[in-house]
Amino acid sequence: MIEGLHHIQLAMPFGGEQRARAFYINILGFTEVEKPTALQGRGGVWFAAADVQLHLGVETPFTAAKKAHPAFRVASLDNTILHLQAQGIAHRWDVDLPAICRIYIDDPFGNRIELLEMT
Repeated sequence: MIEGLHHIQLAMPFGGEQRARAFYINILGFTEVEKPTALQGRGGVWFAAADVQLHLGVETPFTAAKKAHPAFRVASLDNTILHLQAQGIAHRWDVDLPAICRIYIDDPFGNRIELLEMT
């Protein structure tokens, strides 16, 4: 049945589009994708990187995802950590899994994001 993953959606508070752009574009390297005209009035913002589509939608009242999270593969976790540190972004190590080293960061709204390297 399932052929692939189309997109991931995270929630954000009303009016957070500029903070989302600053983080997802400037820190994580996504590019913004224009939302369809029919959805633009809802707020939020869409991004893409490699084969990943990420949608941030406005949720009221907003609650950050502290456990549920997307996990994005990176080429080098060491280089990613250096980049995050240079940008003032804190990270948390987690237990490595077979063939996976990983950290967690939070987006500007407190949503948990996993960054992982396949080893």
